[in-house]
Amino acid sequence: MARLLAIDYGKRRTGLAVTDPLQIIPGGLCTVDTPRLLDYLSDYTKRESVERFIIGLPKQTNGQDSENLPRVKAFAEQLAKRIPDIPIEFSDERYTSVLAHRTMLEAGLSRKARQNKALVDEISATIILQDYLTHKKPL
Repeated sequence: MARLLAIDYGKRRTGLAVTDPLQIIPGGLCTVDTPRLLDYLSDYTKRESVERFIIGLPKQTNGQDSENLPRVKAFAEQLAKRIPDIPIEFSDERYTSVLAHRTMLEAGLSRKARQNKALVDEISATIILQDYLTHKKPL
């Protein structure tokens, strides 16, 4: 099997998370400056086997599209052109930042660590991936 890779796309930074090759355990991979994201993913997929990209779909709490949605869709189109052999799926990312902050608080991270936006993005990507594994992946 190959890994699943989740993307929490942001205007400046993007959080990434991957599963183990058996697609059982999700974990944070890193945070990448968004302008370098396509190059990073291209390099990563040359080193590691990736079955699918899971991109967080930004929605407002009322279900309406967020202001970041057009950027996410444009990025997904660029990714599909750059790495056409790996399919892309979208997963609702509402509340992932809130859950990431709560996870950091429950883990006992210091206030300074909780203010690390790159870490929040990486944890958010991990939550997107865990949600996908729990609700969408066929058994």
